[in-house]
Amino acid sequence: MSNERQQHPADLAQAIWRAGLEAADPTRAVIESLEAAHALWASHSGRVLVVGGGKAAAAMALGVERALAPLGNRIEGLVNVPEGSSAPLQRILLHPARPAGSNFPTQEGVVGVERMRSLFATAAADDVGICLLSGGGSALLPAPVEGVSLEDKRTTTLLLHRCGANIQEMNAVRKHLSRVKGGGLARDFTGSRLFSLIISDVVGDPLDVIASGPTAPDPTTFADAIAVLRRYDLWDKVPPSVRGYFQAGVAGRRPETLKNALPHVEHQIIASNSRSLRAAQQKAEALGYAVLNLGAFVEGETREVARVCAGIVRSILREHVPIGPPCCLLLGGETTVTLNQNSGRGGRNMEFVLALLMQLETETSRPVMVLSAGTDGEDGPTDAAGAIADKRVLERAVAMGLDPRDYLARHDTYTFFEKVGGLWKTGLTGTNVMDLRVILIDTPPQNFPNGSPML
Repeated sequence: MSNERQQHPADLAQAIWRAGLEAADPTRAVIESLEAAHALWASHSGRVLVVGGGKAAAAMALGVERALAPLGNRIEGLVNVPEGSSAPLQRILLHPARPAGSNFPTQEGVVGVERMRSLFATAAADDVGICLLSGGGSALLPAPVEGVSLEDKRTTTLLLHRCGANIQEMNAVRKHLSRVKGGGLARDFTGSRLFSLIISDVVGDPLDVIASGPTAPDPTTFADAIAVLRRYDLWDKVPPSVRGYFQAGVAGRRPETLKNALPHVEHQIIASNSRSLRAAQQKAEALGYAVLNLGAFVEGETREVARVCAGIVRSILREHVPIGPPCCLLLGGETTVTLNQNSGRGGRNMEFVLALLMQLETETSRPVMVLSAGTDGEDGPTDAAGAIADKRVLERAVAMGLDPRDYLARHDTYTFFEKVGGLWKTGLTGTNVMDLRVILIDTPPQNFPNGSPML
């Protein structure tokens, strides 16, 4: 019997999760995408100009160099990355554009974007462009419009964050304050074909939302951007330069974002939450689990999502509906946590694990293991990707005199799992396709022929 079949259930959950992560490997995803167009590259005689930005941009650039190695010095380019990013590159420059762990655009990021725009503007008729985009791309690709400073744009973005604007509303505003977002980067390219290779960190994989759509058409207008600011009572609070630019845009004195797809631009989603869930499902089935894949379209308040999942688990435990144990529940997407003034340390994945276990506290018929983690290796402003635990963490908490409900109420789940065990730290993964959650109910007999218990 293989070692994998004798692993502890926590190891099985991690193996399933990591199978999903491996499906989002940036280097491999880029190589597979470019090799699929082998005939194009085999006959290509011009340059290949590479630009982009995101948490996975370094690894994606490595994929370009490996897949197109025969083109040698005809590859050139630059991508904006977080500080500390590295890859053994020879032709594509990594430009540190912001501190690791930060989501704020910097002047260094602006410098990098201007160099990308200049490179694209030199493209000849036989040159091909490749744009590499992944999570974090919005902050890593700043290019404020003329007359609006980077600080004014940051102030506007922060105001929107604080008032609870959703991603679509945020993008309607910041695209209209950028020279490259909302299709602006595609407009800069003067060559023959532009391939936009994208690792999606957004539910539904909308091209205009991921990294704020530097190569995709934008369905919003200046009027929409103004409406968002008025909706949240921000119109009189944003800097005067922003109001002035938007008013000029509505009057037709400033250019709108790209509205129609450009015929020479091709977009490819090369890694996504859905693909990672499928890979995780294949791994779980190989380990002997029946699988219920709840998909990548999971949004909402974390505790409410945990409550719904707990209901599904109860149905499986008590009625074997929609499937019976031993089984594996998978779900992706990205939930939210609404903080309060007394909030401690934590993230949406740690909160999901604790909230779900507390919902199932009285269920004793079969053991349940829960793993929830961000595929980028970060969960909130912490050094953990998420948490992995079963109800024994609640038993340990009681033995230690800790009240799990108090930690959950204060969103202090990092501190809770740090004390009782269960933090899962993967380190930065170099990719980001949102969150992956694995819930194991009981254990297939081939994994534990002697009935070994869960944690």
